[in-house]
Amino acid sequence: MKKLMNVFLLAGALTTTGAAWQPAHAQAKADDMGWQLSAQAYTFNRFTLAEALDKMDSCGIQYVECYSSQQIGDGIEGTTDFKMPASRREQLKALFKKKHKTLVAYGVVSPQNEAEWQQMFDFAKDMGIKVITAEPKNEHWDLISKLCDQYKIKVAIHDHPKPAHYWTPDSVLAAIQGRSPLFGACADIGHWVRSGLDPVECIKKLQGHVLSLHLKDMSEKSPKAHDVIWGQGHSNIVGVLKELKKQHFKGNMSAEYEYHWENSVPEVKASAEFWKAQVARL
Repeated sequence: MKKLMNVFLLAGALTTTGAAWQPAHAQAKADDMGWQLSAQAYTFNRFTLAEALDKMDSCGIQYVECYSSQQIGDGIEGTTDFKMPASRREQLKALFKKKHKTLVAYGVVSPQNEAEWQQMFDFAKDMGIKVITAEPKNEHWDLISKLCDQYKIKVAIHDHPKPAHYWTPDSVLAAIQGRSPLFGACADIGHWVRSGLDPVECIKKLQGHVLSLHLKDMSEKSPKAHDVIWGQGHSNIVGVLKELKKQHFKGNMSAEYEYHWENSVPEVKASAEFWKAQVARL
């Protein structure tokens, strides 16, 4: 009941404080800035990808970030593993077309060797993926930089919470220094909050290197934090959006809601509405 009340309260707040904004205006503003609100399919990992795409549709989200181990569903065998055969890629493309969704990102991946990185880039090129979200081994940094330039596909280093290797922007900057501009950061702002970091300050530190985001708003500033509807937590999403605009960011921002796994649609939808309202005001 409390969960539903929060959704209704947020919807009411958007109506009363943002009566002037319209979805079409928000979309036009986002398009003009080169922003795409996507959903990380991991949000709906209790379901097949086909079911996840339907849930994204219910949330008003057009763009998609897949991960590697979700069952595809809709009569298609296997998972979304980037090592899938070419025939399954064609089935996956058909599924996205059928569901009227656009695949823009994929991850988080950690290919183990050069051959796997090559497979990853080949898969991304064939599927039209713009950014690969990854937590790469140090010895692969130069290889990734080379492949980014060769394929014209971005690789964005993702941060898991402390003590993960890339938990701080400093470790990401060390990896990308002197390498391709297509090699940068996937800013998971929720994990920064879990690590005791300020998301806006982290974005500032990564100036010009943020290629994509995993958007989360967190219940508290601690490793025990869980997701809440955007605008109700400690991630300062409004501040993050303002800083991204200041930096002329272009790319996708994936909603990744890791709470109430069986029925997070109301919260993801409310979060998407919050995002659109804030974008319209920027």
